[in-house]
Amino acid sequence: MVNYGRTDLAAEAHRLWRKGAAETTRLSGVRAEEEILEGLPVTAVEILNTEGEHALGKPCGRYFELRLPALFPQRGAAFEQAVSALAALVRRCLPEMLPSSVLIAALGNPDVTPDALGPLCAGHILVTRHLIGDAAFRELRSVALCRTGVLGTSGVESALQVRTLCQALRPDCVLAIDALAGAEPASLCRCVQVSDAGIAPGSGVGNDREALSSRSLGIPVVALGVPTVIDAASLSQGNGLGALFVTPRYIDSAVRQYARLLGYAINAALQEHMSVSDMEMLLD
Repeated sequence: MVNYGRTDLAAEAHRLWRKGAAETTRLSGVRAEEEILEGLPVTAVEILNTEGEHALGKPCGRYFELRLPALFPQRGAAFEQAVSALAALVRRCLPEMLPSSVLIAALGNPDVTPDALGPLCAGHILVTRHLIGDAAFRELRSVALCRTGVLGTSGVESALQVRTLCQALRPDCVLAIDALAGAEPASLCRCVQVSDAGIAPGSGVGNDREALSSRSLGIPVVALGVPTVIDAASLSQGNGLGALFVTPRYIDSAVRQYARLLGYAINAALQEHMSVSDMEMLLD
């Protein structure tokens, strides 16, 4: 496997693999293509077999990278386009028959800004499980939410919390939200990855925990994330900085922007009849 530093992004790993590979080298275990969705560029990478897994360091599955401008508005048509594009990618990763019940796992540490994407996003999720059964809400899909925290503050692995809730609630699908690590500065807080391959919390910063995946939970797992940190060693060719991670100076505002975008996109993907204005009325 080519060593391109720590990255959770399959599209980024594929770009870096292509840079390091000879022109005649073919990677038959990976399929990649570009498209424009709601005016925004999307890179789709599908890892097909063990050859692709070994080359990119990611499990088999589909990965979609939606790229966004450095600063995007939180209101208006441009925001609604971004919500629509991201919601469409989430639906691509969900089972063909949309699940009737979903558990959303908001991963990360709310006290560490670059890792607070999941907890902040949780505040923009429309939770509906307690409303199901009321005729007034019959069009809503059942959504439950858990904020797992991190092992150092809860004493309980995130995967154990999610697995226990899955056993109790029996959802059809899990959506996991977490901050990611990138390898290219241009990727930081500039894209969203959506994948049906699950997620291993903390893997991007060398703090691997038990994965949340269809294999570990027995149901489909869709993972959403934004790269918020980069390994300092990849910027400095080593120089003893391997234990440091770099984050953008505007990380506070960026994490809040992306948390709202992801939350609204998840709502739009799961509650097809709900508009952004409906969500603003209910959540903001």
